[in-house]
Amino acid sequence: MNTVVEPLTVLEPSSSAALGRLQAVRAHDYARSRNHLEGAVTRLSPYITHGVFTLPQVLDSVQAAERARDSKGRALAPDHKFINELAWREYFHHVWQHEGKGIFASLHEGPMPESTYARVLPDDIRQARTGVPVIDEAVRELYTTGYLHNHARMWMASYVVHLRKVHWRAGADWMYGHLLDGDLASNHLTWQWVAGTGSHKPYLFNAGNVEKFAPSAWHSRGSVVDASYEALEDIARSGKRLERPGRAPEGAGIEEPALLQRPPFELPTARAGDLDGAWLVHPWNLRAPDAAQGPVVGVFAAAFHSRWAWSERRWRWALALMREHTDRIVWCEGTPPPSARTVADPHLRAWLLPGQGEPVPRLFADPGRRCRSFSQFWTRVQEAR
Repeated sequence: MNTVVEPLTVLEPSSSAALGRLQAVRAHDYARSRNHLEGAVTRLSPYITHGVFTLPQVLDSVQAAERARDSKGRALAPDHKFINELAWREYFHHVWQHEGKGIFASLHEGPMPESTYARVLPDDIRQARTGVPVIDEAVRELYTTGYLHNHARMWMASYVVHLRKVHWRAGADWMYGHLLDGDLASNHLTWQWVAGTGSHKPYLFNAGNVEKFAPSAWHSRGSVVDASYEALEDIARSGKRLERPGRAPEGAGIEEPALLQRPPFELPTARAGDLDGAWLVHPWNLRAPDAAQGPVVGVFAAAFHSRWAWSERRWRWALALMREHTDRIVWCEGTPPPSARTVADPHLRAWLLPGQGEPVPRLFADPGRRCRSFSQFWTRVQEAR
């Protein structure tokens, strides 16, 4: 098989690159073309996931730019599609806040019993050798860039779960490890939404949908997805499992990059006293503190990475941004001392002391009780504004 060829940097790990992307956002263009793989998507998600920007900062910047461009100084309407998409990220974190570890199991039964689905992702999917162009192209892009358009993620999840009958959790864990913007809530709950275990029906797509939104290399006429939605619905709601439902692969496949539970570079292990009184910059808070007193220390927490492995690309991407804002960087195998301060991102619940850390700034006030759908969440947060 071919090995991964290092591509040109498309998502540079620097604050200046992040700011450039933020300043380039055109919200109305985004709303018109966001479903197209070559549309005006922002690709801000890695910088948001890793805390370079908070959602309020993103919206404030975009609103200021829209007012400056508009002849009457108008900002985006509260229900604009750009704001709606930011709200999806907060909704997923709202569900995570209420469900905790429950988001890593099916929230309710999907179209078929859990026992229907295999628990291991097949090698032909991992190696981009399914013979279904939309799937093989998506895998190649995931490995060579660390990024996938949201539409491609949904196509991938739908194919894995409904056509190949692989449990959504196997696909979600695999994709998370390779994404630069992998956020446990957004990733795993999106897979559940597609699977029908976090929504009311399975998400399905066909070759016509791919042709409408993707470039020609992704088009998949003649493969299993070249079918009617009725036929695909029948497969999704039956015990049929399509082992190799594609043409003979046209390429040689691609080798999956390793997923690592420790950094692929040398870091000193934090010793007793190293983090006393420090401001901790971690992978979900990769920005300079507003007014830090004491040392600023970068930290990778073993408690997280021993459970959730990353690709080498993501490790080095986070490291590059962390270096911008820290005096030194360490690998931490214990919990931080009570005197250390940081942002309490939910990815680090297992590492931080109870009640330790500042809350992540949110775009909307949390509705309080658990919303059972995004539409319910969206209605409540709109009413509260």
